[in-house]
Amino acid sequence: MNLVIAVDGPAASGKGTIAARLAAHYGLPYLDTGLLYRAVGLAVLDAGGDLDDAETAAKAARALDLASLSDNARLTDRGAGEAASRVASHPGVRAALLKLQQDFAAQAGGAVLDGRDIGTVIAPDAPAKLYIAASPEVRAERRWKQLTARGEVIAFADMLEDIRRRDARDAGRDDAPMVQADDAVLLDTTDLGIEAAFDAARRIVEAARARAGI
Repeated sequence: MNLVIAVDGPAASGKGTIAARLAAHYGLPYLDTGLLYRAVGLAVLDAGGDLDDAETAAKAARALDLASLSDNARLTDRGAGEAASRVASHPGVRAALLKLQQDFAAQAGGAVLDGRDIGTVIAPDAPAKLYIAASPEVRAERRWKQLTARGEVIAFADMLEDIRRRDARDAGRDDAPMVQADDAVLLDTTDLGIEAAFDAARRIVEAARARAGI
């Protein structure tokens, strides 16, 4: 059995950092699926399109080139995150990106993927599933510090509102909503530093490996 590690959770919960560390620890390829949606959102904006136009967004998703994910600093800014959350609500966008993500997860040996529907839709049979959470206030503070350190100007109150709005949109969409898989282990990082969070995640994966005999 391949070691597929599905890491889900809301924005700024720490899932990306944890997923990347797990991939390095186990020597597995890693995909931050949120970058796919950010790239689609930016493609729509760059073409002068409407993020809420389902067909425009789906067309951008079908034309996505994975090479566009490399060395594009814009993918990590606040605007890209908001754009990603909006285009991700369109079923056509999710359908266009589904096979790409599933093929990545099906690689020989396994893979690590993080996102919002990995354990429920992309890799429902993954032997190791984690759902990374943290309070909205802590997640807003993490993202606020990250963005302001890069020179972006945003009030903390606005960042918190962004986080709550994205949570509501991601959890409330009809197609592949953000939700903890029934067999995913919840890891709350509200009061954890990265080393403690990674150690907890590693132990969760080790327990999953033992159960699956991997």
